[in-house]
Amino acid sequence: MKKVLLPILFLGVAAIAQKSEISQKEVTRIETVLASDEMEGRKVFEPGIEKASQFIESEFKNIGLRFYGDLKTYRQEFAIKGKPANNVIAVIPGKSKADEFVVFSAHYDHLGVKGSGDDRIFNGANDDASGVTAVIALAKHYKQKGGNERTLVFVAFTAEEIGGFGSRHFSESINPDKVVAMFNIEMIGTESKWGKNSAYITGFEKSDFGKILQKNLKGSKFRFEPDPYPEMKLFYRSDNATLAALGVPAHTISTSKMDDEPNYHKASDEVGTLDMANMTEIIKSIAVSAESIISGKETPTRVEVIR
Repeated sequence: MKKVLLPILFLGVAAIAQKSEISQKEVTRIETVLASDEMEGRKVFEPGIEKASQFIESEFKNIGLRFYGDLKTYRQEFAIKGKPANNVIAVIPGKSKADEFVVFSAHYDHLGVKGSGDDRIFNGANDDASGVTAVIALAKHYKQKGGNERTLVFVAFTAEEIGGFGSRHFSESINPDKVVAMFNIEMIGTESKWGKNSAYITGFEKSDFGKILQKNLKGSKFRFEPDPYPEMKLFYRSDNATLAALGVPAHTISTSKMDDEPNYHKASDEVGTLDMANMTEIIKSIAVSAESIISGKETPTRVEVIR
């Protein structure tokens, strides 16, 4: 049996991925728009971030997603120090467990236009157009696949780069006790320290979220690893942090080599520096690994609440 089991498991994972609409062509299309010069670096309060918001909203509309909560649009509007800002949120309602939420998130803001010279736009292709691209691609995948017993929430946060204001505002709008898992996706456009077909999960030891994902990918070529940079305390440095502090198994998935990422927060963070084929496989693997959670078959253990 053992000699037959792994091939069967591999075929199962491959079959799910092949049914997905997560193609490299589509991933490249979304990523290229979000990280284009037209978006002017997607800085909060600047015209470029408005263009990015409109693009994400149009993608959610084209997919056929619902509005979040009592919102009348995909925008969750709020103020940051008196200035208007907005998250972009959409929903696929669940069936038998509609009051339980699985969140897929990334931040869509970046650093804008700075300095002088020929290349002044901080395109933020990896940080974090790659994560937003994943959220949109996953939304399309799950909408077409159907069958999610839990409600799926897809959110693009604003203002991560200036203090995580978007994710904090979102966290105040949702009951953390109803959020069973959060897949925050941050910088997946480059290879991890282990090479292709791998990514890490921050706060791996704080719940069994990572173990569930690993189990669901058993027999495939892809693997999730624990965060290799514990000294950097990444678990509390991204948009998962607020909900994690409230007990939600909210983890960030990333491939960024935090000790050696040459384009991090530089104008050189452009689409041409990304491995689009590998990024597509990461997104597919997130889709497959989340399957037992969105179906309601498994529920990750809670994270210790920070008081």
